[in-house]
Amino acid sequence: PFAPGKSSLEKKQTWSLWFKVCAAIIPSGVLGVLFDDWMDAHLHNSYVVALMLILYGVAFIFVERRNQGQQVKVKNVHGIDLKTAMLIGCFQCLSLIPGTSRSGATILGGILLGVGRSAAAEFSFFLAIPTMLGASALKLVKFLGEGVKATGTEIGVLLVGCVVSFLVSMLVIRALMDYVRRSSF
Repeated sequence: PFAPGKSSLEKKQTWSLWFKVCAAIIPSGVLGVLFDDWMDAHLHNSYVVALMLILYGVAFIFVERRNQGQQVKVKNVHGIDLKTAMLIGCFQCLSLIPGTSRSGATILGGILLGVGRSAAAEFSFFLAIPTMLGASALKLVKFLGEGVKATGTEIGVLLVGCVVSFLVSMLVIRALMDYVRRSSF
């Protein structure tokens, strides 16, 4: 929103998009905070993970086939209205189940709601930023709340890992978005 040369409309669209992203993370944020310990205790096992990986792989195939040749209601990320953003955020709640891809759940949700593949994928990646920051902060607070101490070296390694992960993810997201625009899932 602060880039020089952006028109007033582009700035408005950017702020609107980030408002929708922030609204869309509320459902998973609330459920994640409330049920994190329960899910860790009951759902973190190989059976749940394997089942969810298979389920979403099959779901992508069916949704992709079902939508072949159909017109999409929303062709770009700025066309996603607040209601659709909130519903995509509800689909993101499915990713609280271990083995469920956060981006997979939100992309499938977007497609089922009439959002084009490319716009759904782009919105999903925007959702990842505050979602991953929030989830990481929650885990860090719990970790430190248990009395675990971190040395300066450990904090440094964690920060370097975060920066490298961010940079690599930006490259991968760009490549994936190019692929999604050209090909089916």
